[in-house]
Amino acid sequence: MRKVEMNRSLRTITFLSVLFFITACSSLSKQEYYEKQVVFPDNATLEQKIDMASRLVPTKQQLEWQEMELTAFLHFGINTFTGNEWGDGKDSPQLFNPTQLDCEQWAKALKDGGFKMVILTAKHHDGFCLWPTKTTEYSVKNSPWKNGKGDVVRELRDACNKYGLKFGIYISPWDRNASCYGDSPKYNEYFSQQLTELLTNYGEIHEIWFDGANGEGPNGRKQIYDWDLFLKTIRKHQPKAVTAIMGDDVRWVGNEGGLGRETEWSATVLTPGSYSHCDKSNQALGIDNMSKDLGSLTLLNNAKQIYWYPSEVDVSIRPGWFYHSKEDKEVRSLQNLVNIYYQSVGCNSVLLLNIPPDKRGLIHETDVQRIKELSNYINKTFENNQVIKGNKTWKASKGESKEYKIKPKSKFNTLLIQEDITKGQRVEEFSVEIYEQGQWKQIAKGTTIGYKRLLRFADCQAEKLRITINNTRAEANIENIGLYFAESL
Repeated sequence: MRKVEMNRSLRTITFLSVLFFITACSSLSKQEYYEKQVVFPDNATLEQKIDMASRLVPTKQQLEWQEMELTAFLHFGINTFTGNEWGDGKDSPQLFNPTQLDCEQWAKALKDGGFKMVILTAKHHDGFCLWPTKTTEYSVKNSPWKNGKGDVVRELRDACNKYGLKFGIYISPWDRNASCYGDSPKYNEYFSQQLTELLTNYGEIHEIWFDGANGEGPNGRKQIYDWDLFLKTIRKHQPKAVTAIMGDDVRWVGNEGGLGRETEWSATVLTPGSYSHCDKSNQALGIDNMSKDLGSLTLLNNAKQIYWYPSEVDVSIRPGWFYHSKEDKEVRSLQNLVNIYYQSVGCNSVLLLNIPPDKRGLIHETDVQRIKELSNYINKTFENNQVIKGNKTWKASKGESKEYKIKPKSKFNTLLIQEDITKGQRVEEFSVEIYEQGQWKQIAKGTTIGYKRLLRFADCQAEKLRITINNTRAEANIENIGLYFAESL
């Protein structure tokens, strides 16, 4: 009898131990990562904040957005026909008449240029709408183009479907034509209706792009935007879309020159501009979108929260954002675009390159040729990784190094390194060495990595590569290492 009771007790203890282990693991799994935002507990120490920040990760749509790397902006509208950059909302809709408009030409050129998504200026600051909206008469429905029966948004949406491109929209909150602008409640409802039309009539929208431009309305009062209403409208109709710049998924890099930061944190203490407490939070830390430092330990120590808020680098292929014929000979050179690529995609950002269609309704031949040259250059550069087994995951502690064999007789001048950002952004500093003629030689060093970091250096040949993670917030998850040769331009 005693032996039976003992066996039952042992079985009970074993069962409870297993149950406790499963429960503990399940609890750990649920608490392991924080998606999009972390609010620090009151009186949290710097060490606790670092730990929590290291476990901050992107949402599914933020990750998919980051993986696109190269996206296109299309500034097109009434300004294309007036020569303006910022229209005043008083130009006649009769001016809009692209006689050869071909959105399939746009989509094919961008697809061939390596772009993954297209963002169209469905409405710029002048208020002219590229779709036949029910909210205003200031739209394509009152233009001579297709006798007022055209819809640029629809034609581009269909072209993107044909060529396998994702589709996004820019819609300016500032509207210099709307009579209700400045009457905040009335205009916010007006804008929400426009947004709803775009979000419900054109299939899946992958990115909605707001800037913060804000001027006085006809009544002399400054419009107060209802960002909560706008974001709720988006979440209701397009829950998979990322919201950019004045949204809370993607932030502006802080310049329009194509330059990412040397140290670019996706896990940043910068509060999105659409949040009601953004001014108070950012002013308390002394930062804004253009600050050089958005994620250091000093800022983290003083912050009350941290966001997964990655950087988008927007820049135009021409001096202006809208097409101007006088700029046909001022299209950026291939060398300049390659430099921009390295300083945007190569600095943990997504590149949003503006390529404005012309008065005909076509992307100009020079622009088409240039983006194709860029695509060819990028593809050729990164088609052959010289590192053997560089894509094997490496979990690296602070100060840890890892050696990699290099393919024999390889020449290289570019390093690619990536973190697995589904497990957070953690690396603060790393260094790069090669083994040649019997000794190790440092050839490069960097700070943050994130989704992708590219470093350039003089042409090299070597037997081995050594990467050292000099500083990291918790264990780093390095998922890809590559050495490549980029031809000189």
